[in-house]
Amino acid sequence: MDVMEDAPRADDEERFEDAYERIPTACHMDLQSAIRETQCALNLVLNNKFSEALDLLKPWWRDSMYHALGYSSILVMQAAMTFEQRDIQMAMATIKEALHTCQRFRKKNSVVGSLSGLINRQSNLQEEEMHAELCYAECLLQKATLTFVQDENMISFIKGGIKIRSSYLIYKDCHNLLNAAANDTDSQSDLHRQFEGGVKLGIGSFNLMLSLLPQRILRLLEFIGFSGNREFGLSQLQEGTCGSTLRSILCTLTLLFYHTYVSLVLGSGEGNVAEAQALLEPYLLKYPKGAIIQFYSARLAALQGRFEKACLGYQECVSSQQEWKQIHHLCYWELMWTHTYQQDWPQAYRYAQLLCRESRWSKAIYVYQKAAILSMMSEEDVKKTGEDVLELFRQVEGLKQRLAGKSIPTEKFAVRKSRRYKAGLVPVPLVLPALEMMYVWSGFTIVAKRADCSEALLVTIEAAEEQLRHDPQPSEFHVDDTCLVQMLKGLCLKHAGRLLQAELCFTHVLSSENRIRYDHYLVPFTLYELALLYRQQGDDAKAAAFMENAKSNYKDYSMESRLHFRIHAALGSLKSSPAATP
Repeated sequence: MDVMEDAPRADDEERFEDAYERIPTACHMDLQSAIRETQCALNLVLNNKFSEALDLLKPWWRDSMYHALGYSSILVMQAAMTFEQRDIQMAMATIKEALHTCQRFRKKNSVVGSLSGLINRQSNLQEEEMHAELCYAECLLQKATLTFVQDENMISFIKGGIKIRSSYLIYKDCHNLLNAAANDTDSQSDLHRQFEGGVKLGIGSFNLMLSLLPQRILRLLEFIGFSGNREFGLSQLQEGTCGSTLRSILCTLTLLFYHTYVSLVLGSGEGNVAEAQALLEPYLLKYPKGAIIQFYSARLAALQGRFEKACLGYQECVSSQQEWKQIHHLCYWELMWTHTYQQDWPQAYRYAQLLCRESRWSKAIYVYQKAAILSMMSEEDVKKTGEDVLELFRQVEGLKQRLAGKSIPTEKFAVRKSRRYKAGLVPVPLVLPALEMMYVWSGFTIVAKRADCSEALLVTIEAAEEQLRHDPQPSEFHVDDTCLVQMLKGLCLKHAGRLLQAELCFTHVLSSENRIRYDHYLVPFTLYELALLYRQQGDDAKAAAFMENAKSNYKDYSMESRLHFRIHAALGSLKSSPAATP
């Protein structure tokens, strides 16, 4: 996407975002029309007309709060998908200008927390000023998100946190204002409904996001005013999907992301696929060729075990538009995994190769994934690709990047695993690396929906088990590799309902704890999986005890944060619905 000639320069100094005495006379766009035009722009985005959406918003984005919010939102979406520094800087500069635009419509001298003093005098806060608070909070949240990925130093990380807190407090005040106006006659107006939709999106998203955080982090955040309630967050977003406000589709997309990704990767795999399907249906009718809608439709098919339909859906999504290649990359990632679930290694390799060539999100993960997939293929098939697997693994460490001063956990994991192939060492091949990475991304939960694919995975794992058992010269990694295979085998057996055999596999890993030399993550993750098995058998007390053991007695291992997220979600689920199965 070309940079617009009148867009702000990325190196412009951040201006002091203070309120003007009055709205500039150049602005003649009334609030209702601004919301309507922004809704049209959102419809264009959902119909793959990204440049047209920007062209619609561009003439007014410096004079209308909603045009500013919409314009910056599209550029932030693009930057988040490309990870290109140019796109990030462009989006950041645009958000600063959007904040400046929104600030002009806010009540003079309005600061975070001041709205609460106006609740009993709400006539002092005009409708336009209420919407300005809302748009300002959304822009702040966008700015915080980009701040996290723009720079590598901790100062930026802290600044992002401050922006998030400011946004959260504004949303809380807007929610209080909404409750205070519940019985007001003006609460039936369209502008009020639009305001209500924005509040539900913000409050719902914050509550849902905060509820995912492990208890130890949440305690710190509660100290500075944050709190999160999962059920309340979900209900707010669900209510926000109703009607036809500007934020209805945004609430829907937030819920879709939660049910199809967040609950699986950071939770215990209990996203509500049926609810997600119901939410998506009307938009499939309205935007049948829309790439974003097509993408979620394919993702839902994959989560239901309909892998062939999912692959066709992702391919249709790629074909539906050529303007935003970033959506293609999301589809390539999913196609790589969907073929991995079916052990179609040549096709999985094809999409891993496309990601390596085209996407800038994480070269380290892409190269590791490609090498891991090649490791699952026959020597003859690897030769056909012309790849040097050893050299690929050796590249991984040099490709690691840092975001907000920290390494990406999955990159750190890939680097640790690939160190077996360091120059000067006699390489000891990794065992089932593609299946291990599949576990990291919660793929075994998805494969469990297909008995044939689960059984095929078990055959592959048992072949590796047999090979390790008869290894004439066990390496220093032998115990680690054996434990990995036992954990993966236990997962397949657990999902197949063969619980006693699964328990024996998990117990083998735990009994080998003192002999594991490198892959220390295996023990706490196995404790977690064993806890889910006990929960499946109805022994909630034992399940909780094993999760607490994994949470409290292990630290400094790969993917530690991810496991803490999963444990937090599983413990919460145990308390709320003990009869449910993972």
